Amino acid sequence: MMHHLIDKTWHSLECDEIIELFESDTVDGLSSISIQEREAFFGKNILKEAKQESKLKKFFMQFHNPLIYILLGASIITAWLGEWVDSGVIFAVVIINVIVGYIQEVKAQEAIASLKQMMITEAVVIRDGKKTRISSLDLVPGEMVLLESGSKVPADLRLIESQNLQVDESILTGESLSVLKDTATYEKALILGDRKNMVYSGTFVNYGRAKGIVVATGRQTELGKISHLLDETMDMQTPLSKKIASFSQILLYLILGLSAFTFFVGVLRENSVVDTFMVSVALAVGAIPEGLPAAITITLAIGVSRMASQNALIRKLPAVETLGSVTTICSDKTGTLTQNKMSVTNIFCSNRSYVVTGNGYEPKGNFLLNEKVIENVDDNLLEVLKAGYLCNESHLVQNNNKEYSINGDPTEGALIVCALKSGCDEEELNRTYPRIDILPFESDRQYMATLHREIKTDKKILYIKGSIEKTLAICNFEWIESEIKPIDKATILQQVEAYASNGLRVLGIAKKIVTQDKIEEGLFKDGFIFLGIQAMMDPPRPEAIEAVNESMGAGINIIMITGDHALTAFSIAKMMNIVGSDASFEASVLTGKELSELSEHELKDKVSTVKVFARVEPEQKLRIVNALQARGEIVAMTGDGVNDAPALKQADIGIAMGRGGTEVAKEASDIILSDDNFKTITDAVREGRTVFDNLIKYMVWELPTSLGEGFVVLAVIVLGLTLPILPIQILWINMSTAVFLGLMLVFETGEANIMKRKPRDPKKSIFSTPMLVQMMLVGFYMLIVTYFLFNYLLSHGHSVEYARTAIVNIFVFIELFYLFSCKELERSIFKINLMNNKLIFLGVFLTVLLQILFTHTAFMHHLFKSEGLDMLTWVQVIVVSAGVMVVVEVQRYFIKEKSR
Repeated sequence: MMHHLIDKTWHSLECDEIIELFESDTVDGLSSISIQEREAFFGKNILKEAKQESKLKKFFMQFHNPLIYILLGASIITAWLGEWVDSGVIFAVVIINVIVGYIQEVKAQEAIASLKQMMITEAVVIRDGKKTRISSLDLVPGEMVLLESGSKVPADLRLIESQNLQVDESILTGESLSVLKDTATYEKALILGDRKNMVYSGTFVNYGRAKGIVVATGRQTELGKISHLLDETMDMQTPLSKKIASFSQILLYLILGLSAFTFFVGVLRENSVVDTFMVSVALAVGAIPEGLPAAITITLAIGVSRMASQNALIRKLPAVETLGSVTTICSDKTGTLTQNKMSVTNIFCSNRSYVVTGNGYEPKGNFLLNEKVIENVDDNLLEVLKAGYLCNESHLVQNNNKEYSINGDPTEGALIVCALKSGCDEEELNRTYPRIDILPFESDRQYMATLHREIKTDKKILYIKGSIEKTLAICNFEWIESEIKPIDKATILQQVEAYASNGLRVLGIAKKIVTQDKIEEGLFKDGFIFLGIQAMMDPPRPEAIEAVNESMGAGINIIMITGDHALTAFSIAKMMNIVGSDASFEASVLTGKELSELSEHELKDKVSTVKVFARVEPEQKLRIVNALQARGEIVAMTGDGVNDAPALKQADIGIAMGRGGTEVAKEASDIILSDDNFKTITDAVREGRTVFDNLIKYMVWELPTSLGEGFVVLAVIVLGLTLPILPIQILWINMSTAVFLGLMLVFETGEANIMKRKPRDPKKSIFSTPMLVQMMLVGFYMLIVTYFLFNYLLSHGHSVEYARTAIVNIFVFIELFYLFSCKELERSIFKINLMNNKLIFLGVFLTVLLQILFTHTAFMHHLFKSEGLDMLTWVQVIVVSAGVMVVVEVQRYFIKEKSR
């Protein structure tokens, strides 16, 4: 019976029509019986979570990964061989990876819970003709709700009455200024930020009073729709995890195929079935990169630690690596690129244009005229500043941490701070010009006024501030060089146009000497003296400009997505070099209204050129992110409001602000910036690229060993040779070198040119052609020297156990020398800094010590079937192993020559 009350365009309906639809009453509100019926139909005013998978299912789904399958196979095989210690270690790696993945997934679902908390507040309503305070949970559509300054809006309301109501909607729209509300009726095709007769759940009342009728509760509210979007957005796989998953799948089939082939060939050659099976097992164990998952987890964990020290808190481990692959950063404007603190940047008075410097709400800064700092503020400028301070309802406050904030309207706060920068004393101004009366700002007037008595002269001065059009309309004079002269409106309007073209918000300021003790409407016909203009904006963070430049230098595309006005956003983008100085507005900016008219295909084409998306809504932010991802971009999305949460979750990497960000944005993100500093993103990208590099270095180092071991075992069956290395010895090589050599690579610092490279092409393979060639060469080198030395030692009267011990050492020491070649993957070893990672030398020392124990202790002889080596054999092992560095150097030399 009440389905007709869902999803209407309430802003386009008359108040009386809405009240009739809801069968409500402006005086008496709803009756108790009606409330019960509506609660039964609409439910509680709370967000309901989408049905979640059970925790047990989430846990077991972590095993659904090809790499995990390989590791489980390795664990089962080693257990079957009776090597319980090695089997336990491999299985422990599996469990660690599963637990980490499970914890990440559980945390990722906490965003909905935060949204629910945002909606719970108290509401003042009219029920059965009585004003009463209730929990917002109990609100139903049709309720009459009363709002006042400081209120949190408890549901979506259509305003019935409004007295100077100003609402902060930044969590939904990204608009930094409070929105002045009214009760007028508007056309249907309006974006959320322009519906001035509506207030929305979760927003805050900064000023004024109002009465509204509840038109939506729970998931039907705009906040609820964002919750629904969060349910629908999918967590994205990271670039490297996608490629490793694909690589692991191929490796899984390759290992199984080669092992089956080996067994089949051995049986055809009429070898012992048991011996043939053991050779197949040796091949599988040798080809499995047991250390890879541990290396990935540890590398990412080290990245987390490094980023935390630079104020980037990682919520999801793979995000560390994803940062290094980011090709596009979509940044919210308000509070992310800008300070979310309105500041006066320019003043025009007495035919002179001043520039005002400073940062945020801190009352420190300079006034510049013709690019020179003014030592003493003259009377003309002081008059404008004084008027801006006095005609004001807000206050500048300082907390215990010496941080400044505004209690009241941000625009008025900017006027106060600007006056204090000139050296004005608040107590002195308030004492010298006590207020007699006030006329609050109203939308139809577009100005506010305050009446003051000047103690020194006993004159009564009426100050006004407001829109230029309304202010100039009642001014006949202007203040020029401390004298009253006829007004030159053309010059003033020319300056206004110049300020507005730069995205500045312009306020006109004027005064009038009066005799009345009360403000009367008749005073505003004419006779005012125009004092000047104060132009303001929410300025960019200085460090964010530097970060944007560095990111663009690293080949990363920066896009601004905001709910703010197009011209303001375009001006900020120009100031931050996101848009080139010669770029046109039409080519660079796309509004939410224009975006809504584009198909998905058209938007996909458009996102490659547009730098600023303005006046956009949450669903549109998602469309932008999806369009970029459809083009193959790796997208990072920064933001701090509830409106950013769906796009934060959908993006490859979501970055939330720690100080100014809402809990919803934080829970939907992958990374939280604890200092709200855009520059931290650049530092995090640098660390992400380092992590990515180190993971690739580790894989380029480890995989040739798997190839070499696989080649050696395959040759045994194909050529009918003696197995030169046993499965248990292969496990020793793989596990000991992975821990004490390979993992040392994850501590490598970033290369010098790391932020001068373009982002990695996500469509390209993990490995470049030179890397693949290098790995194959090293793998074949291991095969050749293994059989050369193995047969040489057997021909000189040594036992098979002796020869196998030498081969184990060959593999380990080839990996040891090859490790130094993998510190950088392109430059010669003679041109890199070998001393910048001292942990490598610790790893080398421990590896050498372990190999001495492996070779010369009875316990190891019994466990691994090894024997002690003489000095000549040790020399042969070291010399042959060091040859791998020559192979790599020759290969890199030819590649360099070919590229010239």
